[in-house]
Amino acid sequence: MHKLTLSVDEKVVGRAKRYAAQHGTSVSRMVERYLDLVVAPAQAGEEDPPVLRMLRGAAKGVSHEEYGRYLQRKSTS
Repeated sequence: MHKLTLSVDEKVVGRAKRYAAQHGTSVSRMVERYLDLVVAPAQAGEEDPPVLRMLRGAAKGVSHEEYGRYLQRKSTS
């Protein structure tokens, strides 16, 4: 197993830890499962998992440039 260092807002980490404890898992396992969903190739005729459909739909109509500016503003605030 490899280690991965992430920078995450402390409030998000706190909420993630509470969620993980309530669901009998760990934040590491949650991140691993999420990343596996994101990078797993879709099987022929298989739909994306609901979480990916939700995330992809969340930014409809937003350009990459606009999203990049948003991330830049967020990282400096």
